[in-house]
Amino acid sequence: MEVVSQQKKLTTFDLKILGIILMFIDHIHQMFSIMGAPGWLDWFGRPVATLFFFISVEGFSHTRNKNNYLFRLLIGFWVMNIGSTIVQKFFELGQTALMNNIFTDLFVGVLAMYGIDFLVEFRKQKKASQLVIGILCLVGPLALSLIALVGLSSGNMLLLGLARVMPMTLFAENSIMVYLIPVMYLLRKNKNWQCLAIAAVAILFFIGNPAQAFTSNTQWMMIFSIIPIMLYGGEKGRGMKSFFYIFYPAHIWLLYILASLIYNH
Repeated sequence: MEVVSQQKKLTTFDLKILGIILMFIDHIHQMFSIMGAPGWLDWFGRPVATLFFFISVEGFSHTRNKNNYLFRLLIGFWVMNIGSTIVQKFFELGQTALMNNIFTDLFVGVLAMYGIDFLVEFRKQKKASQLVIGILCLVGPLALSLIALVGLSSGNMLLLGLARVMPMTLFAENSIMVYLIPVMYLLRKNKNWQCLAIAAVAILFFIGNPAQAFTSNTQWMMIFSIIPIMLYGGEKGRGMKSFFYIFYPAHIWLLYILASLIYNH
């Protein structure tokens, strides 16, 4: 009797858990660096955004309701902004501000994938509305962020306030890099090409300032997200749809509050 052993592949659930663990370590550095947390803790977080970008591509590709998927990210964006404002109203941590909101990045990226779908339908059906919606989904958040930046430079707080209401590209944690999401969406049928795209972006970060590759220029370490992505087998695994939406803001707020209490004791 021949026994065929197969290597166990990672599931979407496994990728999420890995991302959460690495993210938690990174945020310990963020909140406690003011008290001497070592800089190398930051390295753990560099692959996280790319990992969640890949997960968002998988999620969007397989979800039955793309409108709900997008709306959940928008709700997460609003909740994160409101919650962080409230936390900082009662707690302070030196010059450390709560700027974290991965929902901005994911919303802009998912909206771009949504736009790609509309452009694909336009090629088939030739409806002008599909072309307009597709273009708006792709470039709308970038255009709005440019308008908001004009508000910042001119002192128009109303224009700048738009960034608190609507996710915008240049106000995302990873800025323009969020467009790696639609790139990976276009390459979703070939994981090797997706990983090549990740590697290309990582190399650009590295050559930008190689002398600071292990200090202030660590984003190139996103390249290590390729390892779990290549081990991904395409299965969803255990469901945890709501857990990330709860864990992400909760752990950031709790770490900030804890750091504030210790620092100001």
